[in-house]
Amino acid sequence: MRRARVRVPLALLLLGAGALAPVPAAGSEHVPPAKPHDPLQGMDPTGRIPKVVLPPDLPEPARWRYIPEGRIKPGNIFERFLVSSFIAPQLFFDEDIGVGAGLALTDIDFRSRRRREFLGAFVSYTSEGQQRYRLIWQRWLHHRDLPDGGVVLEERSLARAVAGYEKTLTRRFFGLGPDTPPGAETSYTDEAWDLSVRGDFALPGAGGDWIGSLGMRGEHHNLGPGHVSDRPTTDQVFPDLFDAGDGWDALTLSAGLRYDTRDSQHQPYEGWRVGLFVDAPVWQSTGDVGAVATAYANLAVRVPPLLHGGGDREEENPPTDTLAFGLHVETALGELPYYARPSLGGSLTLRGYINNRFTDDSAWHAVAEYRFWVIPRGFWLTQRIRVERVGLALFAEAGTVAESLEALPDARIHTSWGMGLRLTFERTALFRVDVGFSGEGPNFTAGFGVSF
Repeated sequence: MRRARVRVPLALLLLGAGALAPVPAAGSEHVPPAKPHDPLQGMDPTGRIPKVVLPPDLPEPARWRYIPEGRIKPGNIFERFLVSSFIAPQLFFDEDIGVGAGLALTDIDFRSRRRREFLGAFVSYTSEGQQRYRLIWQRWLHHRDLPDGGVVLEERSLARAVAGYEKTLTRRFFGLGPDTPPGAETSYTDEAWDLSVRGDFALPGAGGDWIGSLGMRGEHHNLGPGHVSDRPTTDQVFPDLFDAGDGWDALTLSAGLRYDTRDSQHQPYEGWRVGLFVDAPVWQSTGDVGAVATAYANLAVRVPPLLHGGGDREEENPPTDTLAFGLHVETALGELPYYARPSLGGSLTLRGYINNRFTDDSAWHAVAEYRFWVIPRGFWLTQRIRVERVGLALFAEAGTVAESLEALPDARIHTSWGMGLRLTFERTALFRVDVGFSGEGPNFTAGFGVSF
């Protein structure tokens, strides 16, 4: 039986210090004061961003994102508050994990590099001892200042590092295979730390159609009995799988290559991609060797606007309605813990089912989504920060899991469908909330960025 959760986000209750006026140094009375920051520089009051002239030597100019000068306020993290730095507190309650509180600090202009670097710090703790600490840093590798203000950056090439510790009290596991019933739900506690680095590189150069990925991740997992009310714990029902995954250490190398013609990595309006990605724990504390290989394809198609005029040709990022399609097939090789094998359900796949609803050694998933804008010009939250636009999405999904690739065609197929809210602050910053439906009832999920 699905348990209700009450979660009250206070992300719009943004707290911070106001800007401090600079004190002139001795002898500086003839130096003109710094020009006040104009949040509309490079933008129209309606939120429309006119196109700018890009440097003639910029390779593949359609694949660079323009950021107006109005979104690049100088100063420290406090002086840039509500422009490029944010603090979002959160309160939540779940009967299994207790009352909790969290804090998210995000700086999208970390070290004042004119929007080239990002830093995010996330902390949460509950009265029952669930906790999460995570630090994310990212740097775009190709970045250019424009002579008339603003910058352009290429989305395809970046370096990223993530470090974190979490103790999660309510991981769910239903067993292996596509036919596990809802009543097979068990739960376990997962105490884990991880440290990872990754780089994506456009080939043969900035804006290129080919994108290669290389990464490395170290992780450790300690498992314990779950805290879900009225459900057995995983160690009681699946003792062999549980014991094999307890105390698991791994060093994982990852590599991928894709051919990608899409006009954006974060919010594509048109284009397609096909790729292959391999995540391989080359060292495991169990002495086993394993990997998960994933092949995928995506397509985005512009469609006539439903509730707006579609912007104009002289606009940097006009409101655009799209149809998007996605397909992926993945399979596990060698020996891996049950929680490291392919699974479906949650915020990215089969959104009508809870996270990790179906697990096995192979899986496939297909999805179609219609994305359309309802408020194409957005609105101002404050005098400094603006919601660029608000939209909706309708989606339908299908997929299954099986013990091998050969068994996938005969495995029972599961479906889900639903709709979601889309809110963007700029093209590279999209927040979504989805409600998916399946034969097991509704499921609510939230996340940053599109699901595929």
